[in-house]
Amino acid sequence: MGTLYGKIKDDLLKQIKDGIYQEGDLIPTETQLARQYSASRPTVRQALQLLVDAGYLERRRRRGTVVCQPDVAQHFHHELRSYVDEMQDVGKVVTTKVIVFQRCLAPQEVIETFGLLEDEEVYKLVRLRYTDGVPSFFLETYIPCYLYPGLDTYDFNTESLYRAMGLCGKSVASARSKMSAVLANDTVAALLDKHEGDPLFRYLQVSRDTDGVKVEFTRSYYSGELTLDEEPVK
Repeated sequence: MGTLYGKIKDDLLKQIKDGIYQEGDLIPTETQLARQYSASRPTVRQALQLLVDAGYLERRRRRGTVVCQPDVAQHFHHELRSYVDEMQDVGKVVTTKVIVFQRCLAPQEVIETFGLLEDEEVYKLVRLRYTDGVPSFFLETYIPCYLYPGLDTYDFNTESLYRAMGLCGKSVASARSKMSAVLANDTVAALLDKHEGDPLFRYLQVSRDTDGVKVEFTRSYYSGELTLDEEPVK
């Protein structure tokens, strides 16, 4: 006999797949669902978290829980490892150069990702990674300031981003990435020592904390000359 939270999850998923709840729709609140299923709020919350983890729902600040469509190209990490760790495992030396680190207003894509108000600030962290002295990754990261007070006191030329986030707020627990092939623009090409129009891989990554809240948006580029088993999480 299955658990109650599992049955609630299955029923909500069926309603999503049947189109009763469509992409962008708000689902009922935890209180309303608890009443509907004669369950406690923690039980409902557990069911919703399973759907969040599977990519069918996402929690948006000041809005509630929204239906979304999972992308077949998305991948969840049960254990996040840094790019530095991956490269050190195969004997390579990785260094990082911070190009920009500042508080600023978020671009529209980031506002929509985090469900921010237009006047809410984010940390913008732009970095260039070198592998054995060769520029290999260009990363542009956004993190809501209110979630990680004090993050701007760290030097990310040497400090791990995820370690610092864990010290300032909740730790990063999972990441979902989507890869696509793009052509290098003049800025990225110059930083990666490529020609404008050269083919690159681009990753769009959204990471969540231990509560399933979105905490990081990163856009990264690399040339594909490196072999990685995982997406370039930090």
